[in-house]
Amino acid sequence: MIDLAEDSRSHPLLRLGAQPIALTAAALLLLIAGVTSIAIWRAYTGAVPEPDRVVASRQLQARTAQASEQLVEKTKGLEATQQESIDQLQVVQDQLQTMKRLMAAQQADTKRLSEQVTTLNESIDNLRQSFASARATEVETPSVTRRKPARHQASVRKRGKSRS
Repeated sequence: MIDLAEDSRSHPLLRLGAQPIALTAAALLLLIAGVTSIAIWRAYTGAVPEPDRVVASRQLQARTAQASEQLVEKTKGLEATQQESIDQLQVVQDQLQTMKRLMAAQQADTKRLSEQVTTLNESIDNLRQSFASARATEVETPSVTRRKPARHQASVRKRGKSRS
């Protein structure tokens, strides 16, 4: 038994274990002092973090909801603007197709008229050439005066007498 007594003297922690009520009481006093100091500090400064946190979280939720509503409104506005742009683009594309068709028809008409003008110019040139060659043949051959038939001269005379 002597050995046990020596072991308890050499280890001070073993000596504390012999008085558990005192140790528990000291820990309890420290805990009560800590809680009391926190309560006094909050009462003195007036800062109660729980209601502040609740208010801050509600404000954050309100801001988030407001920002979300604004985003939804802006998105709807962008969708409407995009749809208007698409509609306007479709109208412009339709007009462009119409203009292309009209341009192609105009070009076809222009080509047809150009061919007709070319044909007319060729016909006029042919007529000029034939007229020039007909004059050239008249100049070369002496002109023969034709006498009018006697019957024709007699009918002209009768008319002239009857009018006088």
